[in-house]
Order: sequence, then structure tokens, then C-alpha cells
Amino acid sequence: MADRVRAGVIGVGFMGTVHARAIRRSGGVVSRVAGSTPASSQAAAERFAAEFPAGAAEDVLSADDVDIVHICTPNSTHAGLVRAAIDAGKHVVCEKPLAVSAEEAADLLGRAEAAGVIATVPFVYRFYPSVREARSRVADGSAGPLRLLHGSYLQDWLAEATDDNWRVDTGRGGPSRAFADIGVHWCDLVEFVTGHRIVRLAARTAVAVPSRGGRRVETEDAAVVSFETDGGAAGTLTVSQVSQGRKNRLWFSVDGAKESLVFDQENPDSLWVGGRSVNRRFLRGAGASDAAERYSVLPPGHPQGYQDCFDAFVADTYAALAGDAPDGLPTFADGLRAARLTAAVLDASKRGEWVQVAS
Repeated sequence: MADRVRAGVIGVGFMGTVHARAIRRSGGVVSRVAGSTPASSQAAAERFAAEFPAGAAEDVLSADDVDIVHICTPNSTHAGLVRAAIDAGKHVVCEKPLAVSAEEAADLLGRAEAAGVIATVPFVYRFYPSVREARSRVADGSAGPLRLLHGSYLQDWLAEATDDNWRVDTGRGGPSRAFADIGVHWCDLVEFVTGHRIVRLAARTAVAVPSRGGRRVETEDAAVVSFETDGGAAGTLTVSQVSQGRKNRLWFSVDGAKESLVFDQENPDSLWVGGRSVNRRFLRGAGASDAAERYSVLPPGHPQGYQDCFDAFVADTYAALAGDAPDGLPTFADGLRAARLTAAVLDASKRGEWVQVAS
């Protein structure tokens, strides 16, 4: 591999742009990009400051000047592109969902492990310093035994009947939308913080807008999930893409015997710590744990946000390419975990009863 990590980006929409920024900020170079047409590839090459455009995804996958491929395309295309990237000997960053079924996700994980490539999925909310602080407090016993895990992930970008997007099309987005798109982020984050695993759940999904763009909507606008963990905690989660006024409110409360820990992604520079007599708010960069300090790159009072998390995720992925083992790096195993949780939610909603989550 060259002195700099040379990345290829397939998919040049919003997420492709986020990936390209993170590649550059992590010391890598955007070597090649591929959009859906030669014109979009050329335009993105200029936007991303790429060294070369690429006419098609195949050109990125076969290029000698690409070490790692970032896949930022519609969900249904992920599995095929990941397989091709691994077959070409490339390391891979694949947007979630890793695949539209748990079976496909398991196949991709097996292929990546057999090939010995670095293969990661951007569960980037793990990289907020306040999230790492919460994780540290659970791990060192400050929170005490965990009793209740609850929260929500709410958005409003599909709240109007006139709103539409490719994700609504099951052929491109897969059989789950709201949960597979954002619910899995919440589950990944809470499992990461607590060390617990959701083992059993009940769920109800809802379609708030039955028709979009002249076609029947078959994937959920919202989901409500109750669950139990292997650590003896109970939990609830509400997921919605139709909650007016909520732009990207990922919120959780981890309630332990000694303290409760609350994180709000729309106000991520602090962690609320609740106690019986005193409530405290830990500010990023002010006496936090070493785990939190590692990802605090600006002085307190200078907000860090989503792009900073993405930069940290890509930097840790690239450190893994060099042989490091960054703590908490989300891999294809986490992508498979998300696919199994999604399958369980759909199954529980369809059957109207509690189901076990595959392990």
C-alpha cells in the first residue's frame, strides 16, 4: 500500500460527500469516484478533489491506485459491490445496512474474514466523546448494574405526504426502512455503551403515509420496540421518520442502580449524569475519561458534530489498515448484528409476539 491510503468512492450523493470529506481529513486521498453516470462521476471528482474520475463502479474496483473502497450506494446494491470489492482484494467501508437480509450480511462477513481484509460499517455515533464517556462509566461500575435502557431516534424528513425518496422503494431500500435506516444506529449505540445484547423483543411497525410518489408504501415509517437484554435489563425504543420538528434526535437513557446516563445527538457535547440527590452534566474535554479525550479534537465550547465522528471513524479504519486495533471500531460483524435485529423486528411485528434475536 502507498504512503497515503488511496480510497475509491462509489456513490456520490450526500453520504458519498461525507465519506470524501472524512477520507481527506484522515490523511487519505480520494483516488477515484464513480456515480451513476459518467457525468455525475466527473462532477463528483471535482467536488471531492479526486485524482481521477471513474466511469463506473467496476473502474474503481479494478483500479491499482485504490486500496479501500467506500460503498455509498442504495441499499440493494451493497452486497454485490462488497463481494466484488473483496474479490478484487480491496478493503471495504460499506454504508449500512450492510445487506438487505441477515443471510447476505453473514455471507459478506464470512468473505471478508476469509480474505483477511479490513471491512467496516459506519456506526459513527460511537465516536462522540460523550458516548465514550458513558461507555467508560458503565465499564468502571460508576453507573452500577443496569436496569433500564430506553430512548428514541426521531426524524421528520418523511413527515409530509408529498415527501419521497429511493429508500421508500423496497426494490432499492429493502424490506425495512425506518428501523434498518436509523433504528439500528440506536441499538448499536446502546449495545456499545452498555455491553448488553438485545436477546428478545416485541415490535410494532406503522405506515403513516400509505402512498408516496404514486406507489403504495410497504416499509415502515415508524417502529416501537420492547426488548430484554442478556444482562438482565429491560428496554424500549421508538423509531420514526415522520415526527415533525425532529431532524436527527437520537436520544438514549441508560439507567443504572447508581446513576443514569443520558445522551442527545442533537446536543452531543455533554453527557447528563443523573443521581438521587445531584444531577451533573459532563462537558466534553473537561475532566473526561481517557476514552472520551481521545476523540475530543477541539477545546470545550467549540462544538463537535456528526462530520467529526465520521472523520474519527474513517481515521480508525485507516489505522486498522496499518495494523492497529482501535477500540470500538465497527466492523462487518456489527453490520450482521444490525441485520439480525432488523429481521427480528420485522418478524415480531408480523407475528404480533415476542421473538428471539438470532445470535
